[in-house]
Amino acid sequence: MRQFPPRLPHQPIFYPVTSTEYARQIAKDWNTRDEGSGFAGYVTEFAVIDSYIEKFVPHVVGSLSHAEHWIPADELANFNASLRGLISVQEAFFGKDFKGWIPESLGLKGKDVTKQFAIMSETWDWSTMDFVLEVSANRKTFYLNFLFWTQFDFTSEGISQQQRDTTIDRLREAWSFYPTEIALPGPSK
Repeated sequence: MRQFPPRLPHQPIFYPVTSTEYARQIAKDWNTRDEGSGFAGYVTEFAVIDSYIEKFVPHVVGSLSHAEHWIPADELANFNASLRGLISVQEAFFGKDFKGWIPESLGLKGKDVTKQFAIMSETWDWSTMDFVLEVSANRKTFYLNFLFWTQFDFTSEGISQQQRDTTIDRLREAWSFYPTEIALPGPSK
């Protein structure tokens, strides 16, 4: 989470927005309905050197809260170089068709976001080591799906709220076994 990825060929502009309200609106009302976004929208926060971002006049594309900078795709490397600190995920929204990041290894291989959590909620009881290994091997999966798990009601999967919360706490603990400057998203306990 140190830089934004290159733009796709059909994306000539990178549009960082200037308010949390606008970012939340895009994430919730647009990305959660968009297959290309994986039916998920993430609100991020980051800092950019003032002298760099001032080169790009904000464009208002609706109400006054709909202000965004238009960064040409070929300028994205310079934009990333002007970031100070990490890009952090503040909030996430998920559409009904969200499947989550699906890993290609270990016990979660090929499983959707709901099945992943069900597997992890059972794994701790029979092998703490396997639980921690899964988190270590599939960190991207756990990072990208974590906020979904904290919001989802798993009772239809046979997992009570208490079991869910216990599993969430265990995931946080397992994440910390392999320290990184990137914390799991969302508030920590």
